[in-house]
Amino acid sequence: MNDILSTVVPPIGVLILFVIVIRAFVVADRRERAARQKIDAEIERRRAESRTAQSPTENHE
Repeated sequence: MNDILSTVVPPIGVLILFVIVIRAFVVADRRERAARQKIDAEIERRRAESRTAQSPTENHE
């Protein structure tokens, strides 16, 4: 019984470590995508503001 346990426990420990590391990657990727989406939305908002600010002056010239 002790031989079976000593054979099974290390792979289970490695599996648990692997799951923790992969989960950390997935969570970090999710956060990075959310942050990037906010940045892209802010850039697009500023571009839209600059277009609307420039449009009336361009039409009057």
